[in-house]
Amino acid sequence: MEVTEAMVDKLASLARLRFDAEEKTAITTDLRRMIDFVQKMDEVDTSNVEPLLHMSGQQNIFREDVIEGQVSKQEALKNAGLHNADFFLVPKVIKQ
Repeated sequence: MEVTEAMVDKLASLARLRFDAEEKTAITTDLRRMIDFVQKMDEVDTSNVEPLLHMSGQQNIFREDVIEGQVSKQEALKNAGLHNADFFLVPKVIKQ
């Protein structure tokens, strides 16, 4: 893939960035080096390599859920700015 000035200008426009001539030259060089690096990986034979799905052999190691503390409805409603006997009251945000 050829890195051109037009490509750098388009990427800068998409990213809403501005570069002076010196910065544009440096970025063009950096992009060429990155693309060359990625293209080097095409040389590696990966035909007998399985895709890596997880970094370790262990999967889905979760702790058991344990209920430790509870707050009654009345205690929770004490902390609300607005509430009725059963629910928190909040301002309406969706208008139909």
